[in-house]
Amino acid sequence: MAAAAAPALLTWMSALSDPTRARALRLVERQELPVADLCAVLQLPQSTVSRHLKVLADEGWVAARPDGTSRLYRLALGDLEPAARRLWALVREQTAETPLAVQDDRRLASILADRQTRSQAFFASSAGQWDRLRREMYGERFDLLALGGLLDQEWVVGDLGCGTGQVAAAVAPFVRRVIGVDRSRAMLRAARQRLGKHPNVEFRQAELEALPIDDRALDAAIHCLALHHLPDPRAALCETARALRPGGRVLVIDMLEHDRREYQQRMGHVWLGFRRDQIADWLGEAGFSAPRVVPLPPAAEAQGPALFAATARRSKAHKLDRRKR
Repeated sequence: MAAAAAPALLTWMSALSDPTRARALRLVERQELPVADLCAVLQLPQSTVSRHLKVLADEGWVAARPDGTSRLYRLALGDLEPAARRLWALVREQTAETPLAVQDDRRLASILADRQTRSQAFFASSAGQWDRLRREMYGERFDLLALGGLLDQEWVVGDLGCGTGQVAAAVAPFVRRVIGVDRSRAMLRAARQRLGKHPNVEFRQAELEALPIDDRALDAAIHCLALHHLPDPRAALCETARALRPGGRVLVIDMLEHDRREYQQRMGHVWLGFRRDQIADWLGEAGFSAPRVVPLPPAAEAQGPALFAATARRSKAHKLDRRKR
């Protein structure tokens, strides 16, 4: 053994030579624990446990993080040198079957089971108000904002009919690039203001029936409340298929068929929503396979028509639509 390595090894051996410290390390290797739980398992006063934890922390064996008014300790295995990890593996093997270690394991299991019981009791008593509690703690539908994490980080996504960029903002953190297209200059101005902090987002002004996007440039495309504004939604879907790579996905979110004709005058709607079979047929005609149309549950506060989500894949056998754009 090299002379320079001896002091480090002796320091490690000194830290692990105390049986209480070895017991504590076994526990925090299995579970991140506060001092109070370690005291309960080791059956030692807090001052004694804290003193041993300080030695282990000073020598790099444990790491701690704040948790409210307490601190949670864990074995810093990833930060240890290989030789230190081998030494700990030997100590752990030699101490695992001692009577004290067996008792420690039983007491730790009891504490963890009690935690689980308290958690189950909380949810059993709070089931009726859990949605409200979660909303108060984390905000409205944070889960939907996180679903973008299911997207492939290398994807290029088209937000077609992007409006003020709400969908682009939700998708941009999770993919390589977002291309937003809208025919309204005012909408695009608002979208650029919203997405100014996202360097992987660009916006282009154009009609959705003539996308300024190269053939097969997109991995996924989204039409969110856009098709009902178009005189020819089928043409827009054909153009979407052209811009998607084979196997690429399309998501259409729009209104189910309704009779609110005032929308045509007040908001310029061309279509009063769509039938589910109508959207499925149009997707098939545009070159998409396995279309699926799912009605969306309405939000309690929503005043508009019911919505649907339609998904499909761009067929690999589909011929590109090369109409002049």
